[in-house]
Amino acid sequence: MKQTRSLFRHFLKGHFLFIFFPPMVLIFFSAFFGVSPHGKEMNTLNLFYVLLLLFGFIIIAFVVISWIFFLRLRKRLTRLQEVMSFSANHNSFPIPISIQSDRMDEIDQLGSSFNWMIQQLEDSRKREYEEELLRHRLIANLSHDLRTPLTILRGHITRLNKESMSLEGQNSLAEMNHTITRVGDLMDDLLSYTLLTSGKHPFEPTSTDIGRLVRASVAAWYPVFEEKEIQLDIDLPAEETFYWEADPKWMTRVLDNLFQNIVRHAAEGKYAKIVVDVVKEQIIVADRGPGMDNSSYEHGAGIGLSISNYMLKKMKLKADFTSNEDGTRVAIARP
Repeated sequence: MKQTRSLFRHFLKGHFLFIFFPPMVLIFFSAFFGVSPHGKEMNTLNLFYVLLLLFGFIIIAFVVISWIFFLRLRKRLTRLQEVMSFSANHNSFPIPISIQSDRMDEIDQLGSSFNWMIQQLEDSRKREYEEELLRHRLIANLSHDLRTPLTILRGHITRLNKESMSLEGQNSLAEMNHTITRVGDLMDDLLSYTLLTSGKHPFEPTSTDIGRLVRASVAAWYPVFEEKEIQLDIDLPAEETFYWEADPKWMTRVLDNLFQNIVRHAAEGKYAKIVVDVVKEQIIVADRGPGMDNSSYEHGAGIGLSISNYMLKKMKLKADFTSNEDGTRVAIARP
């Protein structure tokens, strides 16, 4: 263990050796051995001037040495503060500071603790990165491996559909086929989220005409809404629009997710409202479904909403959700 020393004791030792000890020695020799130039003992007036001179020397020396000491102390603390401030301003780990290797005072101990904290943070970040990489590989492999049994199950369902069976059996096969499709979609969403969070999904922001993009998305989904007999309440200004610095593909993916949630979890409300508010520069998507507190909606839309929120955050946008038993309203706008 490294030997430590007290900074305050070092301060007192310096003042005693360089300020108080020499005058005390001079006073001692003057009192017992001091003589005047004519061989006579020093009179009272000369002794007063000597003591006054010594007292002035002590005051000046005390101020000078204290100023040098605290200047060096401030320099060391400022260097430590600059290292900490650099890491805070640049969102990076600071460089370990240099400390004395033989003996350490309180500031060196603080620097040693700071270096130990940096090492612990670097080790933690390294472990987190390795765990994140392992998790991404596991999800990718799992998504790939599960497709084979799902494909086999779908093949058996197709074969069974060709056999004669009761209406109840046909309904069961249709439900199984729908479940397999849903599981495949969930795996796709999970794989997409993994690619997004690992930075492998291309992100190309550009100035995007939001009114035009929403109109194209609604037109693509209109046959699906019509098939589900969902009444559309659309307010998309044709002549007015606004622009966001966003990735058009990502923005389309966000709208697709919202529309898909309406079809899957709020179709029973038979209503969907899609608005582009040019004045407030926001997109509003609302439905009259059971709300997000419904277990089916919450569990089925979790991964998709996570993907949408991640994309919106990357594009410096935000989605505000308002949900109750009367339906769900989503407003996408700038923070």
